[in-house]
Amino acid sequence: MSDWTTQGIGTGHDGLAPYAVHAAGSRGRLVPEPDSRTRTPFQRDRDRIVHSTAFRRLKHKTQVFVAYEGDHYRTRLTHTIEVSQIARAFARALRLDEDLTEAIALVHDFGHTPFGHAGERALDRRLQAFGGFDHNAQSLRIVTALERRYAEFDGLNLTFETLEGLVKHNGPLTGPHAKAGHDVPPQIAAFDRRFPLALDRFASLEAQAAAISDDIAYNTHDLDDGLRAGLLSLEDLGQLDLAGDILREVRARHPGLDAVRTGHEIMRRHITRMVEDVIATTLARLAEEAVGSVEDVRAATGTIVDFSPRMRAQVAQTRDFLFRRVYRNPMVFGTMERAERVVEELFDRFCERPTLLPDGWSEAASGLPPERLARHVGDYLSGMTDSFALAEHRRLFDDTADLR
Repeated sequence: MSDWTTQGIGTGHDGLAPYAVHAAGSRGRLVPEPDSRTRTPFQRDRDRIVHSTAFRRLKHKTQVFVAYEGDHYRTRLTHTIEVSQIARAFARALRLDEDLTEAIALVHDFGHTPFGHAGERALDRRLQAFGGFDHNAQSLRIVTALERRYAEFDGLNLTFETLEGLVKHNGPLTGPHAKAGHDVPPQIAAFDRRFPLALDRFASLEAQAAAISDDIAYNTHDLDDGLRAGLLSLEDLGQLDLAGDILREVRARHPGLDAVRTGHEIMRRHITRMVEDVIATTLARLAEEAVGSVEDVRAATGTIVDFSPRMRAQVAQTRDFLFRRVYRNPMVFGTMERAERVVEELFDRFCERPTLLPDGWSEAASGLPPERLARHVGDYLSGMTDSFALAEHRRLFDDTADLR
């Protein structure tokens, strides 16, 4: 038995609820490793994620606005940190394993391309004949194959619980509770054959907490970035049931408060209301369904960590508003269309001339059949930061788009 269970060093699981995942009961790793003397398996996962190359690259990957449009807009890294903070709050309130929750939150965006969803759309088009591109599947590919830091295995060799949280944080991928019309990405299906992740069952409450924290973070902070970019005004927020009610509350309590502080007050209360709603809803659901173990969670007929129906409607309204006013704004949309062309042109050029790939990537591309070459180039491009993708495009082309 390992030191952290016998001595209580860094256990982090005293006082956990019976429906939480307990580190001592982890299903282990694809490649067995000796236990750490000072860390639980989930603390070890979190540390490996934070020290990975993929984590550092998030600093220069687009969330909504390309990073160099302004120093204060969210990047994938700042978004990830915000998601992690909210997720840990849920774990603490619901008595879940905080380290597992944090690990899943920190790794959830590893597979995102440069330029956010624009890059993902471009790669998905180019890889349609070879299984397409899915950022969630790419996250799994990164942590199981593409990160090469350790002598004994490729990837980060994360635990079953972290991997299932990464793959299934939005629900089962197969079976009666899977989303209709969504096939299992081939990369996930292939890994599942090596290391089964129970794709037909729900993931842990820790994974569900990370997933809903993502919704809370981007619904709030994309409003904030929209205000900062001048695409939205405080009066625009008055159209929304949630943000509008908070706006009126702030103005009644702090008459004459300047616009910047008013915006900050709205955003922090926006997060608080959603967090408190989720905690209350989840505790009620746990009691109603008599959830007494993590197996009860996995065998449930629906997501347990969730918004109330009223809050879910308000979140959907906010998301629709963001699509209309921010994501599809001509300024943002035009920039993303140009970014898609950058990614597509890089993909085509590297597939035509794999020798243009950097050392290591070029040698590995030699002699690959078209399907494997396309995936190899997709792996290379998906790992790029925004700035590096533009630099590579300038190296290979004479007319790189201005994304400002």
